Amino acid sequence: MRTETRRQRYDKKLATAKTYPISLCAINFRVDDNLAHLIRSAGCFGAKTVYVIGHVPDRSEIKSSSGSLIDYVNIVQFSTPQAFLEHCRKEKIKVVAAELVEGARPLSSYDFDFDGHTCLVVGNESTGVPTEITSSSDVVYIEMPGVGYCLNTAQTANILLYEAINQYEARSNIRLR
Repeated sequence: MRTETRRQRYDKKLATAKTYPISLCAINFRVDDNLAHLIRSAGCFGAKTVYVIGHVPDRSEIKSSSGSLIDYVNIVQFSTPQAFLEHCRKEKIKVVAAELVEGARPLSSYDFDFDGHTCLVVGNESTGVPTEITSSSDVVYIEMPGVGYCLNTAQTANILLYEAINQYEARSNIRLR
């Protein structure tokens, strides 16, 4: 049985926790738990920030589903896709969006550019990633050999984040040799 609270375990791990030049962006999710799961993934994988375009629910509504990691991840809200893109341009953040559109590249053959910060964008559960963002970013998709063709947006973010971290670590290890 655990004797420490979740917060105590997180606080203890802070000293050795890695962070990466990677963030996530959610587009006005309809389901609050999807945002909570993105926050949880960000905290687990070392992304310090989750950008939200649109509505951000009250912390108390998503704290439990975020695994209480909402207290360890920065949430930055934007009212429009244009405001988000302006922030990315100003901060020199490379935007990589996941969307099923013509011209999107398979994630399996995409090489992330880590010369600066990268933000991984996932869309609204019904409407996807707005055109303003897909036309101003690299667009990738996750290959799905099964009968389905569209993952839950939080699951998509997890896969993108996992792949980006793996590539970052692989390149870091190569540079160290």
